[in-house]
Order: sequence, then C-alpha cells, then structure tokens
Amino acid sequence: MGPVTAQLLDELGYDPDDGVPDVLDVGPVAVGEVVRARDGATPVAVARLGSGRLVVVVDECPHDGGRISDGFVDGERLVCARHGWELEVEGGRCRRATPCKLRE
Repeated sequence: MGPVTAQLLDELGYDPDDGVPDVLDVGPVAVGEVVRARDGATPVAVARLGSGRLVVVVDECPHDGGRISDGFVDGERLVCARHGWELEVEGGRCRRATPCKLRE
C-alpha cells in the first residue's frame, strides 16, 4: 500500500478506489435488486422491495455480520445469502423476520 492510499484509509476510513460506489452514485435499482454501496465509511445495501419501496440498510446481517448485499429480495423482505435468514427493514437496519424458537 502506498503512502497516499494509507493516508486516505486513515482520514476517510475506507479506500475510495475499492470499486464500491457511494450511495448517492448508485443508479436506478430494479424491483428485487440488491446493490452494495457505501455511505461515507459505512457499508450499506440498497434494495428495492417487491412493493417498489427503496431501502438503504447497514450492510451487515444481524446473525453473523455477513453482507446483506450478497443476498436477495423476497417480497418485502431481504434474505441473507449465508444462512437464509429472512430480514425485515427497521430504522436503517435489518432484524430477523421470524425469531428463533427455543426448544424446551
């Protein structure tokens, strides 16, 4: 890593040349599409749900931190590609749509 890249990482918290677009530079998102982006140094997923609603969420699955942007849209839910968790958007983050049931 060169000194300029190191300085950018230090000052911005990310490498602006890593190929991940800024959330404001993401073009049209089709229904059912999920796009990886960044809001400053925060990784986000931009998705258009089945109803046409556009959402931007932190790109981190609540289960194990995997990228939500690697998953897909199923109606009004996002589905994590790693373990198939169905997620609902709530306040810019995702939460599991169907909570785990404990065995007695």
